[in-house]
Amino acid sequence: MSESTLSARLQERFAAHAPTIVEALGETTMEIPAGAVTEVMTALRDEDGFEFKQMIDLCGVDYAAYGQVEWETETVSGSGFSRGREAGVDGKVAKNERRFAVVYHLLSVTRNERMRVKAFLPDDAFPLIASVVDIWPTANWFEREAFDLFGILFDGHPDLRRILTDYGFVGHPFRKDFPLTGHVEVRYDEAKGRVVYQPVSIEPRVLVPRVIRHDSRYGAIPVGVDGTTGGDANG
Repeated sequence: MSESTLSARLQERFAAHAPTIVEALGETTMEIPAGAVTEVMTALRDEDGFEFKQMIDLCGVDYAAYGQVEWETETVSGSGFSRGREAGVDGKVAKNERRFAVVYHLLSVTRNERMRVKAFLPDDAFPLIASVVDIWPTANWFEREAFDLFGILFDGHPDLRRILTDYGFVGHPFRKDFPLTGHVEVRYDEAKGRVVYQPVSIEPRVLVPRVIRHDSRYGAIPVGVDGTTGGDANG
């Protein structure tokens, strides 16, 4: 493989998988099919020209309504506060049809290079992808975290179970459709002498904006007949 930029090397080596490679802010991101994760990750770790021996991080992402809503509206402009994407046809941003993705952050100490690999999962209802624990053992707890928070399943993981939420927790809290109040709440039942789960009892609360009331400190400054402002109490 010729010595060139990381993007060129990635494009040359993994051309069979038609990767999407993006260079932005000095960072390289490669998107690959979920079914190619085991092959691509093994090559990135072992082959000359890459040697990404360390996986720094692994995380899940829920792209539901990504770039589509801002304060629950599809009508957007090309500029403004926190504008992440440009408007499409008729001022609307197209819906992202792919919802769940797994993102891997890799480091090559030998070549002093970093990169990001992203794989979208083909089935939103059953998000499944191969585990990379056999490639990087450090992925063990990261994959459990992504399973716990996003409900992403990692085929071949040796012990895929929750790691942050409780055993009786319902749902996956980092999914965009997860309610802010959750589904259940925990309390200590004195009669039973143990912790019990029950449906959440938090009532929705509407926040009222603060109102500036009339106050003499903010009153108009009196103006004299000659156009000068009035003095203070001792003037």
